[in-house]
Amino acid sequence: MFKILLLFIGAYLLGSIPSGVWIGKLFYKKDIRQFGSGNTGTTNTFRVLGKQAGIIVLIMDISKGTLATLLPVLFHSTVINPLWFGVFAIIGHTFPIFAHFKGGKAVATSAGMLLAYNPLFFLYSSAIFVIFLFLTSTVSLTSMIAAVLITLSTIILPYWVPAILPTHNWLLTIIAIGVSAFIFYRHKENIARIKNGTESKVSFGLQTTKKKE
Repeated sequence: MFKILLLFIGAYLLGSIPSGVWIGKLFYKKDIRQFGSGNTGTTNTFRVLGKQAGIIVLIMDISKGTLATLLPVLFHSTVINPLWFGVFAIIGHTFPIFAHFKGGKAVATSAGMLLAYNPLFFLYSSAIFVIFLFLTSTVSLTSMIAAVLITLSTIILPYWVPAILPTHNWLLTIIAIGVSAFIFYRHKENIARIKNGTESKVSFGLQTTKKKE
């Protein structure tokens, strides 16, 4: 039990690594929390620090979820479903102890959890995100649409396309519902801007531009 507790703490601490903040301060002498949306995640990193930093932070944030989910496998502790460790990484990412409990919006780290759980399902989910990002040019709207579609896919795919997701895992579905609800909550300000037509757009040079009122 003590070992499992340590692994949960480790998963939370991994998730708590504020990738955007650390990359910004270390290499760009900027605290991204003071620019753009003030968020510590990938989108604001692209906006404030540019493409190279954004890609690095994206990889780091995905890796946090992946490594945390794999902790029980790496340490030979299979008593508890690995997805729970991914959840703790997501909590760490959104409420990071290393950044005064003000973190990102859970999207990239959640994707990392899926990568550890089922790489093919991760690729399927990533394809959904990329397609809707191309269609909407809006990261926030794409994140919410993808969250809903991926949640539905956890139920539908085992019956329709078992090659991608062979079995239905209710825990995965429940976690997906919870993460989706949280993503919507964290995007409440974005939702208001989408309604007003003032939400930031993203070009396919991966630099954001803001629509003029």
